[in-house]
Amino acid sequence: MKPKRMKANTLLLRIPLAIILLMHSIPGMLNGGVTQFRTMFLDPLGFAPLGIYLAWFIKLSHVGAAIALILNKYLRPAAWGTIFVLFVGIITVHLESGWFVVGGGSNGVEYNFLLIFVWLYLIFSGGRGQQKPTYRSFFTLW
Repeated sequence: MKPKRMKANTLLLRIPLAIILLMHSIPGMLNGGVTQFRTMFLDPLGFAPLGIYLAWFIKLSHVGAAIALILNKYLRPAAWGTIFVLFVGIITVHLESGWFVVGGGSNGVEYNFLLIFVWLYLIFSGGRGQQKPTYRSFFTLW
């Protein structure tokens, strides 16, 4: 696949993913959701008194990842950081609620699962126009 075509193909995932990350972080930064996230999820898990800093770090990391997606730069470190956050969220928050986010349940893992695999696609599809993704790209952060 030619580099220009690769950029166009990943754009169809990068922009919606950036919007999702921004909508998952910025409103919470403006309406007290960060504090709510700390008190509802992080502090009960034993992160107090550092829960508020961790909550802000998570929200800001989503904003940084969204910027990386929009600019199509530093996708691998943004991906691995966000995958880590999503995976920890699955284990600590969503797993006990089962699979479904809505419908057959609520607050489940399916949403994070999908986002993780979108990020993995972006990493292994070559990201910034790399023509031949390789197994080595799994271990290359930059």
